[in-house]
Amino acid sequence: MLEIRPSCECCDRDLPPDATDAYICTFECTWCADCVATFPGRACPNCGGTLERRPVRPAHLLAANPPSTRRVLAPDCRDRLAAAAQAG
Repeated sequence: MLEIRPSCECCDRDLPPDATDAYICTFECTWCADCVATFPGRACPNCGGTLERRPVRPAHLLAANPPSTRRVLAPDCRDRLAAAAQAG
């Protein structure tokens, strides 16, 4: 079962379980659409994998299967993106 993490790892924007603009990779790194638009090749900056829209867990299942409350933040995300952009 997916964790459904509560925020973007790059900008820390809240991404509630019903967010339709959340993206994940196969490791469940979680990103908002605005940050994904800045990633080279729209690939996960952590693993290089493809990013897909995160599925929305049906509301009636959230009580029995709650989303994660653990916020994951990659504090160097913006620095890595800037370095990648400069490298070309």
